[in-house]
Amino acid sequence: RMFTLWFNGFVYNQIWEDPRVDAQALQLDGDSRILTISSGGCNVLNYLVHQPAQVVAVDLNACHIALTRLKIAAIKNLPTYDDFYSFFGMGNVRQNLGNYERYIRDGLDDMSRQFWESRQWLCRRIGSRRISYFARGFYDSAKLGQFLRVLHGAAKLTRRNPQRLLDARTMEEQRQVFQEDIASLFSNRLVRAVGKLPVSVFSLGIPPSQHSVMKEESGGRLIELYQQRLYKLACGFPMEDNYFAWQAFGRRYDHERRRALPDYLRQENHELLRRSIDRVQTHNVSLIEYLKAQPAGALNRFVLLDSQDWMPAGVIAALWEQIHRVGGEGARIIFRTAGERSPVEAALPPSLRRHFVYEETLSRQLHEQDRSAIYGMFHVYHVCG
Repeated sequence: RMFTLWFNGFVYNQIWEDPRVDAQALQLDGDSRILTISSGGCNVLNYLVHQPAQVVAVDLNACHIALTRLKIAAIKNLPTYDDFYSFFGMGNVRQNLGNYERYIRDGLDDMSRQFWESRQWLCRRIGSRRISYFARGFYDSAKLGQFLRVLHGAAKLTRRNPQRLLDARTMEEQRQVFQEDIASLFSNRLVRAVGKLPVSVFSLGIPPSQHSVMKEESGGRLIELYQQRLYKLACGFPMEDNYFAWQAFGRRYDHERRRALPDYLRQENHELLRRSIDRVQTHNVSLIEYLKAQPAGALNRFVLLDSQDWMPAGVIAALWEQIHRVGGEGARIIFRTAGERSPVEAALPPSLRRHFVYEETLSRQLHEQDRSAIYGMFHVYHVCG
């Protein structure tokens, strides 16, 4: 109940699935018709850089749909790339509020406009309007941003500075900073005590059931598991190429060099996105609800994020039955899990499971390349008939 209440609000200001890995697994091309969970909307636009025929974004969380629609309206209506980067790259510029009123507001649907112009507290009557996030600091505003802010505060109290990673110019320097300013945090008694609680990972979208799986798979050594994943995030890839690390350790993007950026924020992709943005659809519904309304063959790429981590087996089976019907032979499916095991193997009855091939070798290869580094495994399946 606590997780459901927590997850019902504005959780993600950035999606934490690596789109580079996704594009390889999905084999995106001009015939790809993608169904994805929206989340923060980043990958909806990152996929569009590969020029698929269609991207359909669905999400039960209306806050995430409102954010995705805001990004779409901004691409369509803001006059320059710099205005767009100011809004979603910087996310803390006073001018963004004027640009919202002048260029974006009239391009939003009523639901999204109401969300961004409503207030945060007491029946939406008290506090600043949500659109003011983009003047105060958008990447501190969602629950994940607040979670990172708390972690940075804890580091500061113990006289450690994770932001030193942003200045590292080699991977050897990254490893050195990790050992000096991050690794020792995991020896702190309070950090170890809090880290063992299921509530400590709610803001990462990990429900209590999956927390139990992670605890089981790690042999009860959860803190060591967290440290391993954080080490990969901090030291597994060059800082200049890992915008996930910039958000985790700096709570911002690389504004100076603009190299560690998601594809949708890169200047060279801006006009391409503007020309093809009408290929994107958004719906405030569940995956199954949307799929049931689609004819066979309507879609052929499916991105489930880590949503199955909190689905019971019966719901997973119902979802994959619809994927088989709508996707047809050759359709590709990707998802991530907080633990290592794929829930599909236990959830699907044999009569349904035989229609899918698990590309285990490719899954493991791409999992190692995933720059976000926070998941236990990346999984790739395709429909074989």
